[in-house]
Amino acid sequence: MGTLSLDRKLAILSDAAKYDASCASSGTERRDARTGGLGSTEGSGICHAYTPDGRCISLLKILMTNFCIFDCAYCVNRVSSNVERARFTVDEVVTLTLEFYRRNYIEGLFLSSGIIRSPDATMADMVRIARTLRTDHGFKGYIHLKTIPDASPELLDEAGLYADRLSINIELPQDASIRELAPEKRPETIRAAMGRVHLTREASRDRSHRGKRPATFAPAGQSTQMIVGADQANDTAILSTAARLYTGYGLKRVYYSAFSPIPDASRALPLVRPPLMREHRLYQADWLMRFYGFDVDEIAGAAPSGNLDLEVDPKLAWALAHRDDFPLDVNRAPRELLLRVPGFGTKTVNRIMTARRHGVLRYDDLLRMGAGMKKARAFVSLPGWSPRALTDSADLRARFAPPAEQLQLI
Repeated sequence: MGTLSLDRKLAILSDAAKYDASCASSGTERRDARTGGLGSTEGSGICHAYTPDGRCISLLKILMTNFCIFDCAYCVNRVSSNVERARFTVDEVVTLTLEFYRRNYIEGLFLSSGIIRSPDATMADMVRIARTLRTDHGFKGYIHLKTIPDASPELLDEAGLYADRLSINIELPQDASIRELAPEKRPETIRAAMGRVHLTREASRDRSHRGKRPATFAPAGQSTQMIVGADQANDTAILSTAARLYTGYGLKRVYYSAFSPIPDASRALPLVRPPLMREHRLYQADWLMRFYGFDVDEIAGAAPSGNLDLEVDPKLAWALAHRDDFPLDVNRAPRELLLRVPGFGTKTVNRIMTARRHGVLRYDDLLRMGAGMKKARAFVSLPGWSPRALTDSADLRARFAPPAEQLQLI
């Protein structure tokens, strides 16, 4: 194989990084300005992430290499896959990051990698990249490292000193699936590495007389990625695993990556459910667990299959299955129940709680607050508005579900 140019390496390794969901959204259509217009949704190597204060920042998102000695059945970069390979040197990644930053293209780096030679050798190169940026070039931008759980603890410890966020992929929702589809990986090793990052980060929070100081180890915390649809786990199992990760390892985010068949028929896995809509519903359900007080059984237990409804969002599906709890009196209901009203977000509920201290709320007041009354109107009552029989109407679900589409015969 001839020597690849830096541009070609960037094209290969930024495209290969698209399977890392931890700083990007997925599900949009492919659009490319080469056919006319301005901009593109793919191929640039730049993704977007959000800082704790809500700012959206651009990151250079690349793999250090897509060579890999592992043979995970769901991974396009596995050793048995027939894909074009490339590898950045440490200096090339450093140079790209600095030059992109100087041109105001990015505000940070998202770096992942296939495993070459050994987990320790690969992790050592990734740490060297972060260390070189921080210590040799004074780089103050955001760095997110996808760390390798099989690497030595010392390398994980060093990675957290230079990276803002560390992430270790949990891979799949069930241990048995990891052992079957990723035979070189051990779920116990993955969880041990995640636990070490969590404990080290907590230990770095030195107490003072003023309280806790910001963590000096991976100050933006850790996250993980879970591939959904590569095994037979239902949505209840997936969300249960996510809930355990949040409570047990202090994760900031669990990212769900929809599996789609890899174009290599020799190792193709069956597609379990429509991937992108399922991924979207899992993110919505995850949000309900983290910010709305729902537990896993409430969200995914509505259907006997243990899977989320793909036609309506999880909160609406729950409300439709619990119509006896509605309608709620908006002027009297407690906050935890208002959060369960379809169309009411956390900001809307906070505004309701503040506004009703000063007077009685009416339907138009909710509209001015930004409440999604198209959904909420069937589940709430206010002076001058009652849903009457709408809450229990047989066609209520059909009002929200997408219309049926005529399938093409050819």
